Amino acid sequence: MIIAKLEPSKHVRDRWLVWLDDGSFLRVTENEVVSFALYNGMELSDELYDQLTEKAGRSEARGRALDLIAAKPMSRRELIQKLTAKPPRRRDGTQKPPVADEPLAREIADWLEELGYLNDGEYAKTVARHYSARGYGERKLRDELFRRGVPREYWEEALLEAQGPEEGVDAFLQSRFKGRTPDEKELRRASDALARRGFRWEEIRAGLNRYGARIEEE
Repeated sequence: MIIAKLEPSKHVRDRWLVWLDDGSFLRVTENEVVSFALYNGMELSDELYDQLTEKAGRSEARGRALDLIAAKPMSRRELIQKLTAKPPRRRDGTQKPPVADEPLAREIADWLEELGYLNDGEYAKTVARHYSARGYGERKLRDELFRRGVPREYWEEALLEAQGPEEGVDAFLQSRFKGRTPDEKELRRASDALARRGFRWEEIRAGLNRYGARIEEE
């Protein structure tokens, strides 16, 4: 197999295209170009081709992982799921393979953790702060931590970062009623809405008391 043409990508920085004499091509980074000393007309043995393909795939997966965590914070499990997910099918019905298989995805996650770019403990705190600031209660926060694959060992410390339930309940009631006295039907609807947002009944009742409203126990 011979390299028919070697050229930098016009669309992706640090990406090179290795065109082979059979019409196929490889996407590699500048690191592969240098480490394999690639050049036009170079003959690739089967062994060298396999090594280049493996190294290029690993570099592409690492680059994809960096792009993902730069776009938004995520947990280790979320990153692995995205790296191993099958891309959408093309219009012609064909489908590219995932960016990485499970072992490579885990290896990349380990690498990012060592670099400090991936940290489930800090991510858990970010999730807790974000949802509590939006007026959600502890149950919702726990649901989100579970859904995002954050290990339970980080939950309790993360929940300490959340604002108290009083703030969320009070803000919701003030926004809903704007200082007026609600009737019993409105109170029940507000209580149900707060429950759906993850607040416990005792937290809801205390908030209603602070607002000056009362709801009858069934």
